[in-house]
Amino acid sequence: MLTRPSDSSFEAGDWDILAAHWFPIAVAAEVGSKPVAARLLDVDLVIYRIAGRLAVALDRCPHRGVLLSLGWVENDNLVCPYHGLHFNADGRCTAIPSQPDAKIPNRLALVVIPAVERYGLIWASLTGTTPILPQFEAWEDADYQQIVCPTIDIAGSSGRQIEGFIDVAHFAWAHTGTFGDRSNPLVPDYTVEETERGCRVEYVSNVSNFGPDQRDRAPADFLWRRSFEVYAPFAARLVVHFPGDHKLWILNAASPVSARKTRLFCPLARNFDQHTSVEDVRAFNLRVFEEDRVLVEAQRPEDLPLNLALEVHIAADRTSVAYRRVLKRLGLSLVYTG
Repeated sequence: MLTRPSDSSFEAGDWDILAAHWFPIAVAAEVGSKPVAARLLDVDLVIYRIAGRLAVALDRCPHRGVLLSLGWVENDNLVCPYHGLHFNADGRCTAIPSQPDAKIPNRLALVVIPAVERYGLIWASLTGTTPILPQFEAWEDADYQQIVCPTIDIAGSSGRQIEGFIDVAHFAWAHTGTFGDRSNPLVPDYTVEETERGCRVEYVSNVSNFGPDQRDRAPADFLWRRSFEVYAPFAARLVVHFPGDHKLWILNAASPVSARKTRLFCPLARNFDQHTSVEDVRAFNLRVFEEDRVLVEAQRPEDLPLNLALEVHIAADRTSVAYRRVLKRLGLSLVYTG
């Protein structure tokens, strides 16, 4: 069983809790015949496919510790670039080229990590076994178009990033280049319901989800409903209700590369405008992510304080306060490192 690395940026108790959860580590379409490197909770991983079968393991050859992500897949085996040792999808060594007739020791095997492919992403858990992922039903709905946005790296903690995603008061100030409007900063009253896996928010306002050049597509008196579902520790789903019973589903899944480095994954699904450019959708959402990234990286402390007395809260922060309580409920430390 994996244990916390000696040089981990997480507190020991926090690492143990997070290592049992599932996080995205790669966009599925980007993992083909060549091994891909990933990092989760300060642990280096290699992702590869053998005969269509997905495999994830520690990115370290058990022979001399070389990164296997520098290798390649050949004859249904992952090949180490240093001495050519071959490993199958189960992590078992199948060949030692320098000693082809030698018996292969059982210890000469990779540390395989549980992984699944879902929502266009590859998810892994360092110590968990049964996948417990966010619910994203629109991904399997034939009426919806499914889109995976480019990943974005954030020099900040995953907790800060998710809290920013569910923060309804920052739209008018942080997103003026995309959909925000500083002349409309009001946050109407709303309620938060804590759930078994996190919390749920229904937020209704006249803040448009269209950019300035498309705002005439919605009636002037249209009320936008945004339904947030938080899945602790670091995922949140947003359903934006557009005019005409149109819906945009967004899954914001923050992967903790380390305590203060996050890789953000974001699958989308929409049941409207499916004739328009997918690249335009990706570009627009990348601009939104960039607006958030700048502010997440500017927050101090970099960690998300679960002790509510360490920061001042206002009425519009109900979602943020509920989220911090959820993380505290998981057992993460009060001054959360990560």
